[in-house]
Amino acid sequence: MTKLTVTSESFRLAEVFTISRGSRTEAKVLTVRATDGDLMGWGECVPYARYGESLESVTDEIMALPEDITRASLQEALHPGAARNAVDCALWDLEAKRAGKRVWQMLDLPAPIPMITAYTLSLGTPESMQAAAAKHAHRPLLKIKLGTPDDMARLEAVRRGAPKSKIIVDANEGWSAEVYSDLAPHLVRLGVQLVEQPLPAGQDDMLAEIERPLPVCADESCHDRASLPDLKGKYDVINIKLDKTGGLTEALELRNAARAEGYGIMVGCMVGTSLAMAPAVLVAQGARVVDLDGPLLLAEDRDEPLKFDAQGVHPPVRALWG
Repeated sequence: MTKLTVTSESFRLAEVFTISRGSRTEAKVLTVRATDGDLMGWGECVPYARYGESLESVTDEIMALPEDITRASLQEALHPGAARNAVDCALWDLEAKRAGKRVWQMLDLPAPIPMITAYTLSLGTPESMQAAAAKHAHRPLLKIKLGTPDDMARLEAVRRGAPKSKIIVDANEGWSAEVYSDLAPHLVRLGVQLVEQPLPAGQDDMLAEIERPLPVCADESCHDRASLPDLKGKYDVINIKLDKTGGLTEALELRNAARAEGYGIMVGCMVGTSLAMAPAVLVAQGARVVDLDGPLLLAEDRDEPLKFDAQGVHPPVRALWG
């Protein structure tokens, strides 16, 4: 029998983090522990209001699970989302400890290596974003949060601040087809590598009709394998986040299915701790874009945090996860 416990925790951010939907000063996460009496595995999720989730609703989902839950039965017991993610990752960690192996060994995957990750600049005035870009101009890949009708000045400002960094842009569903079409040539001119979710999910059919001069990535429009049929002709890349797929199990299946259909892979995250990023590092191996910078945005992290250096984000140590 496996006992599940859920703890709500808060981790301070190093700076206010702003996207087109609002601002935050802390990362509010749920930590799930799965124990069998001798060993404990754990996982983390970030309930997301955009998907109708709250700390309370996700806790209730998890605590309603039976004590004989397994990873296989979990896939049917819960829908893709934060609750299933935390439990799935906790069960993977527990299984690895039982087996005395790392999770990637259990999956017959090569040992993971460090991957360069994007560093996210939150939405602000052109002046503040230029200053932030200059502060992080040593980073090889910057991600800019945009999503307003007045983003041209912000784009220009970030490029001035970080003239050598590669840039990706995340509109967080904040543009219309007209705004994106107007901005697209300038994105190309400024060397932007990819644009994430320019139009609202469910209102993105125009992406199949308008010109896409640079790769467009589905984020809010892509959750799990069931999302793929509706993305055809509209997106070139998909963003895999464990809080959307409902855990590592489905994330790996989505990655394989998407690659088979010709999509590029981006692996992203909510704003969480190293515990949430750790399993995503496995999914990120070989990805076109890695965006696992959650811990870099925190003022405090887990006791055995992920290592970030010039090589990128490193795989987790055994004491953290997996």
